[in-house]
Amino acid sequence: MANISRRDPFSVNTIDPFDEVFRGFFRPVKIAEEAQPQIRIDVEENENSYAVHAEIPGVEKENIHVSIDGNQVSISAEVRKEKEVKDGVRVLRSERYFGKVSRSFTLENEIDENSAEARYKDGILELSLPKKAVSTAKKLTVN
Repeated sequence: MANISRRDPFSVNTIDPFDEVFRGFFRPVKIAEEAQPQIRIDVEENENSYAVHAEIPGVEKENIHVSIDGNQVSISAEVRKEKEVKDGVRVLRSERYFGKVSRSFTLENEIDENSAEARYKDGILELSLPKKAVSTAKKLTVN
């Protein structure tokens, strides 16, 4: 059987609801460590190909690598953080990142690697990934 306790709203030990609301209001703000950026993608499919739009801002196109293995696509990029140090200026928060980010995903059909194309402009990587021609099964007649 569960223990049930009664709460007396007029008790001296009652917690003030306004005190609870403002209890953490004046605490110092805790700033999270540098969050690793993510590659955000949109994938569209039509009859013959896939179109992928990947958001990778602040990266030089020479530092973006795309690999295709069958129906698996991997995108990786090296992000460089430029840090300016000025005399008399104290940095309170810096959200720019240095490191490597990657993203892999699997598509339903295999990709024709030889016809695939990649373009990078204004922080958006556009991939055109044509599907491999599906070989139709040949039906044999039994003699």
